[in-house]
Amino acid sequence: MRHSDLRILTTHTGSLPRPLGLTRLYAQRARGEKVDAGELSSAGHAAMKDIITKQVEAGVDIGNNGEQQRDSFLFYIRDRLSGLGGSWQRRQRADVERYPVFMKESYEASTKKESVDDIRGLPKAIGAIGYPDAGEVKAECADFRAALDAAGNPFAEAFLTAPSPGMVSAIVLDEHYRNEEKFLAALGAALRTEYKAIIDAGFLLQLDCPDLARERHNTFADRPIGDFLAFGNRVVDAINEAIRDIPPEQVRLHVCWGNYEGPHDLDVELQEIIPFLRRAKVGGFVLPFANPRHAHEYRYLKDLIAKDQIIVAGVIDSTTNFVEHPEVIAERIENVAKTIGDPHRVMAGSDCGFETIAGRGRVAEDVVWAKFKSMAEGAKLASSRLF
Repeated sequence: MRHSDLRILTTHTGSLPRPLGLTRLYAQRARGEKVDAGELSSAGHAAMKDIITKQVEAGVDIGNNGEQQRDSFLFYIRDRLSGLGGSWQRRQRADVERYPVFMKESYEASTKKESVDDIRGLPKAIGAIGYPDAGEVKAECADFRAALDAAGNPFAEAFLTAPSPGMVSAIVLDEHYRNEEKFLAALGAALRTEYKAIIDAGFLLQLDCPDLARERHNTFADRPIGDFLAFGNRVVDAINEAIRDIPPEQVRLHVCWGNYEGPHDLDVELQEIIPFLRRAKVGGFVLPFANPRHAHEYRYLKDLIAKDQIIVAGVIDSTTNFVEHPEVIAERIENVAKTIGDPHRVMAGSDCGFETIAGRGRVAEDVVWAKFKSMAEGAKLASSRLF
């Protein structure tokens, strides 16, 4: 994993805006409508190649494939795991439920655009979980590698994302194991295939773990905080087992409170989850510090980031169309660097993905790239002061 040896490097969390035509295909497929597999594959591949160019032009140093060949950061895993079937409806987030007017307006707005549903039609675990064929993830890696080679390998480093066992457990209702620890272990064992394929292809692995914060106000909204903390510890155990053969410096772990514009006034505090985050055997963390609810929490990084770990600090908000001023971005980077005491282990990034689920992004595509360009300018300002 690269460090900011000469200047603050820039990266992001993974999901980037998909073309409207590609989003429409994903939404149609999610609704059960017939979609030509060849057309979908071609559109995803073209979008992936295009997103590399856009990242480079926007000043991204450590980039990825934008998750263009997936319908979301998470739901694509349904096509790669075995043992799934049936369907269920996940509850809404507790902070949204407590504001009925906001919930109604948000739902009505979501129905007016093509998107993949993140609440209804989710799968159940009805049999033993497995990962029977690594063909899809290997093809995704090969496509990305070929596109990078064709573009002259423009990134200082490249990464690909994969969900944590805990995040998959949040959308897959367990009707087989009937035991959370066994369910998480089975998911981790299956996902190890995907994690290893990404590493073997020569990419950094980013584990997407919003479950380690967000599930407090979703799955565990009506339960004691101790139950959620116990869940977090079990998820970290499953992660550590799944990546046991992967060097920590090749893995970074992303945690967030949900990539949506909402109240977030039921979010668990970062300092409460640091004890189990600190147990993760990874080379660094990707955390949000640009949104209004968690911007102050960079001050707790001194309790989380070890001497051999990096921090990708979210310095641009992925849910608003404000383009952050470069000076604001620089200030955020400098605050993080001063907190952990070493600018070489700090990178600038986004709070979360800009379209974690196809069609669900709230930031206009042209604004997304303006935000990235401002982040690159802010990183230069911070570099001039820190190095």
